[in-house]
Amino acid sequence: MKKLGIVFIILFICLVIFHLLVIQPKKYVEEDLYDKIIERGTIKVGINTDSKPFGFYDKDWNVQGYDADLARYIAQYILKSPNAVEFYPVTPANRILKVSTGELDMVIATMTITPQRKDIIKFSIPYDYAGQALLVRSNSKITSIADLAGLNVGVVFGTTAEKNMLTLAPTSTIIGFRNYHVAYEALKQGKIDALTSDDTILSTFAYDDKDVKLLPKRYSKEPYGIALKKSKSTKKLKENIDFAIKDMQRKNIITRIRRKWLKL
Repeated sequence: MKKLGIVFIILFICLVIFHLLVIQPKKYVEEDLYDKIIERGTIKVGINTDSKPFGFYDKDWNVQGYDADLARYIAQYILKSPNAVEFYPVTPANRILKVSTGELDMVIATMTITPQRKDIIKFSIPYDYAGQALLVRSNSKITSIADLAGLNVGVVFGTTAEKNMLTLAPTSTIIGFRNYHVAYEALKQGKIDALTSDDTILSTFAYDDKDVKLLPKRYSKEPYGIALKKSKSTKKLKENIDFAIKDMQRKNIITRIRRKWLKL
């Protein structure tokens, strides 16, 4: 009986080893996002809704702006309808999380392509370029970033401007805001001496309001890209987005959108 028991134990161990080494469980294969979009019939796009002229609500609560037009063109290319877009508000602080977790298919929100971000998410080819600039009150004596020593400078949390200012103006006091509207109001009220961000965003404040001015100097050249989840499942989607952007550039659609919204 003891020998029979030992035989059964040996057989059991052999079966376990066989199961582990030979009968491997099927690996989880993430569904291709492009195919999922085609099946769903809509694209879930994250967009800043408080960064006019790139993304904002009009009087009828429809999402408008440069990035919104870009999203609609991509929807036209992929789904043959510019209206096949579901817009979801994002902020500079949460947009990476929302796309990297798969909550959104993509984020189009004046997002600068950086090596650090590319470690976490995937980007399309650049669709536009911006330069960091300074917005000040019209009566300000500030003429360049060299004049910011000891002054209060506003940035929006989660943007590249926040990091750049620590290098460009280390002796200034950096004050962070949750969005551009709040930061702009702080500048108007004198709570900060300057607001720094991409010239493409700040230009509209200066265009609409003669009480502020955009200084001419640019302190960076930053490419904007469409953010995707860093996964094999987004490979086909990225290829189609890149092709759509190249098509827009070839047909001067990007130029027309830029002139429409940025006045540039």
